Amino acid sequence: MCTLPIATSEFISHCKFEKNLSSKTIKAYQTDLNQFQKFLLDKGYSIDVVKITKVEVRDYLEVISGLKAKSIKRKIATIKAMFNYLEFDDVVSLNPLRKMRIKIKEPKQLPRALNIKEICDIFKSVYNANATSEDKNCYSYFAEIRNIAVIELLFATGGRVSEISNLKDNQIDLNSGQVIIKGKGEKERIIQICNKETITLLKKYRRISHSKIKAANDYFLVNRFNNKLSDQSIRNIVSALSKKAKIQTHVTPHVFRHSFATLLLEKDVDIKYIQSMLGHSSIMTTQIYTHVNKEKQKQILRTKHPRKDFSIDIFSCSNEG
Repeated sequence: MCTLPIATSEFISHCKFEKNLSSKTIKAYQTDLNQFQKFLLDKGYSIDVVKITKVEVRDYLEVISGLKAKSIKRKIATIKAMFNYLEFDDVVSLNPLRKMRIKIKEPKQLPRALNIKEICDIFKSVYNANATSEDKNCYSYFAEIRNIAVIELLFATGGRVSEISNLKDNQIDLNSGQVIIKGKGEKERIIQICNKETITLLKKYRRISHSKIKAANDYFLVNRFNNKLSDQSIRNIVSALSKKAKIQTHVTPHVFRHSFATLLLEKDVDIKYIQSMLGHSSIMTTQIYTHVNKEKQKQILRTKHPRKDFSIDIFSCSNEG
């Protein structure tokens, strides 16, 4: 008998060593499968994978129906992926989800992006704060430079928070300006940093952080304990800096990624180039950024609408005949 805990363990190993999935994805899979197992045990269902049918999956769907659509889709996708693995290995004769028509509609939400003024306000705030620092040997000075480096890297590369957090020192060539980003599935992409001020700041950060970076196993962004700066720490830094700059909405590292893409589109950069820079495998994912924000729409319609190319004397027209 192959129980769900055994199947989960084998599936997780398959994802780690054969599919080479990221640790974040592995953790999500493990969490989802543990929750499914708890549901089966609580309901008194068998945890023999051969005996798990559409009935149990439908009941589970009902239990998790109160979650966000995105979470439900992920949990069901995890179960389906594990049973696909079990079916391929002949552990089960048929994936119970194969003949289920599950439709979960996610509300379409346009990505929140900062406009150029808001981005500028954040940069002014962090640079001005650093300019007033007096003791260059204290930790607060290092933290200020490090925090600017975080903002500069996020906006310069459009990277995901995990990609920025996991940057190693040898992935950043400040002479050529090339940054090697390792994305989902360990796929690498190269982003060119061309702004001289960004390069200067990153060189300054590297210079004052050299020993800390070495102590942190060469991770580029480090904390006071000489450890890699975590994803959550970066989120906290971005949130705190945006509040200090008096940005009214909640700002996350992903908002910087959205802003990177949206502002490039507004500069008429081809979406295929943006797709490559963001590391999207499908152009469909990138096309969400083709929305036009209100300010840009107003600017386009004011300057480009063909109606402005002709004028009509309304009163003379109405009085004719």
